[in-house]
Amino acid sequence: METLGEACGMTGWRVHAFVLLSNHYHLMLKTPEPNLVAGMKWLQNTVTRRFNVRHRAWGRVFGDRYKAVLVEGGERFYYETLMDYIHLNPVRAGLVRLGKGKGLLDYRWSSLAMGYGLPPRKRPPWLAVAEGLAVFGFTDTTSGRRRMVERLERRAMEEGYRRAGMVPLPEEMDARHSHLRRGWYWGRQSFAEQVLKLIEGALGRRKSRAYGRAAVSQAHGLEKAERWLQEGLAAAGLTDKEELLKARGSDPRKVALATLLWRRTTVSQVWLAERLAMRSAANVSQLLRRVTQAKNDPKLPKRLAAFVRRAMKG
Repeated sequence: METLGEACGMTGWRVHAFVLLSNHYHLMLKTPEPNLVAGMKWLQNTVTRRFNVRHRAWGRVFGDRYKAVLVEGGERFYYETLMDYIHLNPVRAGLVRLGKGKGLLDYRWSSLAMGYGLPPRKRPPWLAVAEGLAVFGFTDTTSGRRRMVERLERRAMEEGYRRAGMVPLPEEMDARHSHLRRGWYWGRQSFAEQVLKLIEGALGRRKSRAYGRAAVSQAHGLEKAERWLQEGLAAAGLTDKEELLKARGSDPRKVALATLLWRRTTVSQVWLAERLAMRSAANVSQLLRRVTQAKNDPKLPKRLAAFVRRAMKG
């Protein structure tokens, strides 16, 4: 959950629902910027690395590339059915048995228990709970959140454990194209046609340099990281290359900039090691881990500290 939160901080993602099970997970998220591929690559690689370090293992944690289904979010039906499908997954998997004082909130690893069942101050800021509740006509209040959970539990009891949250496929729809479990989109056929036209237009249109610069500058990508790096080095007094090379890799100024860029962009630790003269990606990883575990912030030049605070908020 911490790694997912870091990914959201880097990419600007808003997670509307999630569930984590023993052998897979589901994320229902909105990407305000075109960075799904970069964000998912960072998320899955980072989870794998941290899992293997903790358990002294090696190799893949995830069997293959993630599957992405494009959702017609503007249509309430597709939004609601997708969210219910995710939140009722633990019921279908036999991990939740309703009744005798047990409910959906007893399964900890979902956005229901970690978000929709909690007041705003107790849930992660990257969870779009208020937006999700509003789609169902509920308010982000104790009463509204309780009604959301009760509605889901009632649906599970009515449909039975094996079918809870499943969506019947209309006869006129092709499951290979539009379905939560197999298709590439979840929405009306007109939505799919619109998406295909956008793709064809993007592939066939030659974009101007101005268009390319505008698109890239809006993303949490390389250009933003490079701009922040230059501003940060200036604030740290490390604009001179010789001065940058002389400073140790563990210099608090370098560590502060590496932490900012790692948490708020999608650049790799190899990139950080090269651009900040911090020896190696392994060294960067170790220093970032120490920052996470540290109780006290190091003393930084006032200008640099102010820059890092502003960038972290932005």
